[in-house]
Order: sequence, then C-alpha cells, then structure tokens
Amino acid sequence: MSKATFDAPANIAFIKYWGARDLEHALPLNPSISMTLENCSSRCTAELLSDGADDEVWLSEPDGGFRRPPQEFEERVRAHLDRLRRWAGKKEKFRIATRNSFPSAAGLASSASGFAALTLATAAALGKEASPAELSRLARESGSGSASRSILGGFVEWRSEGEDSHAVEIADADYWDLRDVIAVVEIGPKAVSSLEGHRRAHTSPYLKTRLELLPERTERVRRGITERDWSLLGPALEEEAVDLHLIAMSSRPPIFYWSPGTVGVLRAVRELRQEGLNAYATMDAGANVHVICDAEAEDHVASRLESLSVVGFVIRDGVGSGPEESPQDLF
Repeated sequence: MSKATFDAPANIAFIKYWGARDLEHALPLNPSISMTLENCSSRCTAELLSDGADDEVWLSEPDGGFRRPPQEFEERVRAHLDRLRRWAGKKEKFRIATRNSFPSAAGLASSASGFAALTLATAAALGKEASPAELSRLARESGSGSASRSILGGFVEWRSEGEDSHAVEIADADYWDLRDVIAVVEIGPKAVSSLEGHRRAHTSPYLKTRLELLPERTERVRRGITERDWSLLGPALEEEAVDLHLIAMSSRPPIFYWSPGTVGVLRAVRELRQEGLNAYATMDAGANVHVICDAEAEDHVASRLESLSVVGFVIRDGVGSGPEESPQDLF
C-alpha cells in the first residue's frame, strides 16, 4: 500500500501523564488511565512519494484546501517520520496531511490523536503490520506520550515500567456507557505547551507528594472502571485533575492553565452533583473542562453548561472503540 488514511481518537485522562523520567522518549513517571473518545478525532493521510522527493507536511482545511502547519508541529512530524522509517527499515519520503475534528492545542489531546493517526497511517503506507502494543510504543515515541493511549479503544492504561512502555486496554467501549460533555471556554492555543509543562513539573516542590499519592488513587480509578463504581471513580478523577494543575501552578516558573471560565464550570459541576447527578470534572493541560457523567445525565449536564456565559460551546462525546482506517483520503 502506498497511501493510507486513519482516524484516531483523542482521549481524556482520568489519571494524568505529567512529568517524565525520559521526556525525549516520553517515558512517564507514573502509569496513566484514560477513556478513549468517539467523536473528537484526527484524520491523517500518508502517501509514499517518488524517489528524490522530500517529506511534505500539510494541514487539511474543512473547505478542502491545505496550509503549512506551525514550524514546531512540522518538525515533530518530520522527526516521527524518521523514527518510523528506522523502525520499518525503509527510506521512502511521505506526503502527510492531517485534520482534527475539534480545536487544536487547547488542552483537548489533539497531539495524542494526531500522532496516533500519523503512526497508523504511515505504518500502513509502508506495508508494515504491528501489534497494538508495538503501535502504542511507536505512537508514544512521537513525543506525545498520550498518543500511546489513543491507539486503543475503551478504557486504557498506559504502563510506565520499562523502555517498552505502552498502553493496554482495561475494558472495551461497550463495558460502561460514560459520556464526556466538554465545556469549551477557550479555543486558542495555550500559552505553555504540554511538553514544556512536563519539563517544568520536576521543579514543583509538590511533585514528590503527588507520586506518593498516585498508586492508591490509580487503584481507585482502575477499580472504579472495572466495578462501574462512581463512588470510587468520581472523587479520584477530580482529585487527579486538581493535582495536575497544582503541579503546574507550583512549577518554576508557574503555569496557569485555568481561566475564569474554568472556575465557573467547576462550580456548576458541583451544583449538578448536589442535584443528585453523577457528574465529575477533569481537565488536561488547558482551560477547558471535561465533565464525565452517566448517559442519562448527558442532556441535563450539556444544557446546564451551555447556559453558562463563560462557556463558548459544548462538545458531546462518549466512549469510543479506537482508531479506524478511513476510505476518505484527505488528498
């Protein structure tokens, strides 16, 4: 196959990846657990080019046009293509185009879905087959560690041990019908990238305490999923979200991802629980808030969030089954 297109989903982490023991290879300090999403996704087309050509990297526009990506993103894509060529033992160059179905660089895991899709499309265009574990490892080595989780569907754990660190499925997408109602309060790129956040995490005086607390919290999240138990999952999910931002805010120099809109949404989520709904908030490295809830609560949660003046719009999502090859190429 000389051309391949894949859709890969974003994911929302319940236990976060924040801080690395080897940032260049995205080897994490701790295991992380996430829910693969269904609607928020990236599409990537990879095509082999003729001899003598150089790699081309394009962003696909909704109207069918193309534009050059930001330099930093293009450099990361080119570096990952080199990595994949070494893995495959090939020298071919590529034309790459990618498009997201949701805002990029806003703390919604667009790098995870983007680099997972790039990994899958490039491997397929090279005619290389690999196990999910191998593809997860390759996606992780892109530098977007969370991309390792976007290779799989359902509920996923990315294990931290060893140089072969990769993700595994805890439960499939049909196991528990959770919904993710995303309150978008900012759509622009965040001022400090996640990569820089990982670098600064080690400067926080609270990182050591976080790592001491994580094993017990991770077990609560793992059991919360396998036992479908909100009393375990919900509080741990919110503790973990606050913890990530505590580390960011106490890094040197500090990183403030939250906005006034973030705080307003968190207040609304507490009010929803007071009304008896299973609704819990989490945030990745950004201002936007993911509200994890029951399927029965989704409409109520979405309506409440849409009514807030601080919310620009709401994205409704749920548990997805993972990447798929697409018959619709971007070029």
